[in-house]
Amino acid sequence: MDKNSVIGLVLMGLLLFGFTFYQNKQYKKQQAYQARLDSIAAVDRFRADSAAAAQALRDSSRLGQVQGSGEFVQGSEVLEQGASAPVYKDSLLEAAHSGEGEIVTLSNDKFEVAFTTKGAQPYSANIKDYKTYEGEDLYLFKPGDSHLGVQIYAGEMINTSEFNFSIVEKTDTSVVMRLPFAGGGYIEQRYSIKEGEYIVNNSLSFIGMESVIPKNVFSYDLDYFMTIPRMEKGYKNETQYSKLNWYFSGEKKPETIGRARSASKRVDNKVAWFAFQQQFFSAIFRAPKEYSSAEFDIKFLPEDDLSHNLMTCQARMRGDFQPGQRETVIPFEFYFGPNHYKTLKSYDHKYEKIIPLGGSVVGLFTKYVIIPTFDFLRKFISNFGIIILIMTLLIKLVVLPFAFKTYSSSAKMQAIKPEIDKLNAKFPKQEDAMKKQQAQMDLYRRAGISPMGGCLPMLLQFPILWAMFRFFPASIELRQQPFLWAEDLSAYDSVIDFGTRVPLLGDHISLFALLMAISMFFYSKLTTASQPGSDDPQMASMRFMSVWMMPIMMYFICNSLSSGLSYYYLLSNLITMLETWVIKKWFVNPEEIQAKLKATEGKKQPKSKWQQRLEEAQKMQAQMQREQAKKNGRR
Repeated sequence: MDKNSVIGLVLMGLLLFGFTFYQNKQYKKQQAYQARLDSIAAVDRFRADSAAAAQALRDSSRLGQVQGSGEFVQGSEVLEQGASAPVYKDSLLEAAHSGEGEIVTLSNDKFEVAFTTKGAQPYSANIKDYKTYEGEDLYLFKPGDSHLGVQIYAGEMINTSEFNFSIVEKTDTSVVMRLPFAGGGYIEQRYSIKEGEYIVNNSLSFIGMESVIPKNVFSYDLDYFMTIPRMEKGYKNETQYSKLNWYFSGEKKPETIGRARSASKRVDNKVAWFAFQQQFFSAIFRAPKEYSSAEFDIKFLPEDDLSHNLMTCQARMRGDFQPGQRETVIPFEFYFGPNHYKTLKSYDHKYEKIIPLGGSVVGLFTKYVIIPTFDFLRKFISNFGIIILIMTLLIKLVVLPFAFKTYSSSAKMQAIKPEIDKLNAKFPKQEDAMKKQQAQMDLYRRAGISPMGGCLPMLLQFPILWAMFRFFPASIELRQQPFLWAEDLSAYDSVIDFGTRVPLLGDHISLFALLMAISMFFYSKLTTASQPGSDDPQMASMRFMSVWMMPIMMYFICNSLSSGLSYYYLLSNLITMLETWVIKKWFVNPEEIQAKLKATEGKKQPKSKWQQRLEEAQKMQAQMQREQAKKNGRR
C-alpha cells in the first residue's frame, strides 16, 4: 500500500470519526430538547386534567342527592354524607390544601409587608411616611389584593397558592415557610428585609424533591396578580402615569404598556424584571436568573369604581428548572416603594428607568441639572413653591445669554414697525409680494436685525420646557406639598368644582392653569405686537393661533395636570415678559435705530450668506410662479 493510500484511509477514518461524534452530540441535544418539550406538554396536560377533575368534583357535588339513609349517591357511586373525594393524591398536599392561612408581618423603617401562609405569598404592603390623598395609610396593595403562585408538576400539577405552608422560622426581619410532600422533600419560601430598604429578598427552594419532581420537568410557571388602589387626587393624571414595565438585560430602558390604556403583551425573550407602576409607587419583581418568557396584562378600572381601585396588573412568567437536584434554589427580589429617582437608581438594576424623565437629551438635562438643583435647594428651603420660583429664576438666568438675542430682536422689530407699515402701504398688491419682502430684508439689514436670529435661542429653550413638563407630574417630591391655594403641587388645584364632568374641561377649574393661560395670552400679544402688520391671511391666521388658540389649548391641557407645572409655566411667562420689557427699556433705543435707518438710506448693505440664499430662493419661487401663470394663460 503506497503512501497516498495510507493518508487517504487515515483522512477517511478521521472524517468518519468526526461525523459520528457530531451526530452523537446532535442526538443528545435533540433528546434534551424533546425532553423539555415533553415536560412543557406534561405541565399543560396535567394542568388541564387538574382543572377538569376539580370541575367534575364540583359537578358531582351539585348533582348528588341526599338519601334518607344519610348516604350521598352519584350514579352507582355511594359516599358517606359530607365526605368528598380528595383533590390531591399526596396526603400532605391534601391536608395543606384544606388548611387555613395565617398572617405574618415583617416591618422596618420604610414599609410593613404582611405575608399569608396560604400560598406563602405577600398579602399586603403598607408604605410608611406616605399617605393617600384622603389621608389614609398608603397600601401599594391592600390585604388580599396580591396573588403569587408557582406552578410545577410534582407527580401531579400543583400551584403553591392553593396550599397552606407551615411557618418553621420567624424573626423580626425574616420568615421561612414550608410545604412538605408525603413522597419526600418540601418547597420552601424564605422572605427577608433590611432596615433602610424597600427590598424584600425571596428564595424559592425545592429541597429533597428529586424523587418527586420527574426528571423531564424543565420549567415552572409563576403567576403574579395585583390590584392597585387609587392613591392620588386626579384620576386622569394618575392613570396617565401608571403602567406596566418589563426589562431585558443590557437594554437602555424597559418596555412599557399602559398609560391609561388597558393592554396585553406576550414576550418570548428573557426578562430580568417587571414592574407594576402607579404614578408615584411601584411593585417591582426581579429574577436574577431571569425568566425564559412572559405574558403581561394591565387593566384600568373606571373612575367610579366602587372599590376605589385604579388598575389590575398580571404577569405570567415561565422559568427554567433544573431537575434531579437535591436542592434547587431560585432567588427573587421584590421592591415595594416610591418612584424616587435616587432610591431606585441605588439598587443598580435600571429600576429608575421607569420614571418618565424624557428622551435622551431631555432626560440628561432632567437627571443632571433639574434633579440635583432641586435636591440642593430642598436642603435649605422647605416650601416647594419657593423652590420652583428659585429654579425658574436660575434656569432663566442660565439661558439669558441665548434669549437676549431673541428679546432684543423682538424689541428692534417693534422699533421699526412704522417703517414696516409704510412698506405694506407701498406694496399693497399680492403680485408685489416679492418686492415687499426684498424691501423688508433691506430694512432689517440696515437696522441690524436678523429675522432668524431669535429662532436658535428659542429652540434651545424647548428641551427645558419639555423637561419640566415631564419632571413635575412624575416628581414624588412634589406629592402632597401645598402652596398658596394648591393643596398638592403634583396634582391639579381646583378653585371651582362642578360636581360633574364637562367635556374637555373636566369637573373643575384650575386657577394656576387659568393664570398660566392668561399670562401666555399677554406674552403672545406682546410678541406679535412687534411683528410687521400685514393683510396676508396666513400671517393673520398665525397671530390668531398664537394669541388666542394656544393659550386656550394650553389651559385645557394643563387644567388636569400638575399645578406645579402650571405654576412653573406661569412664572416663566411672567419672567420672560419682564426680561423683554427691561431689554426694550434699557438695551434697545428706537431713536438710534431710526437714526441708523436714515444714515443708511439709499446705501447698499452687505448681505449675509443666509440672506443671499433666501433671496435666491425667493427669485426661484417668483420664476416658478411666472411660469405657472404662463401655462395657465395658454390654457
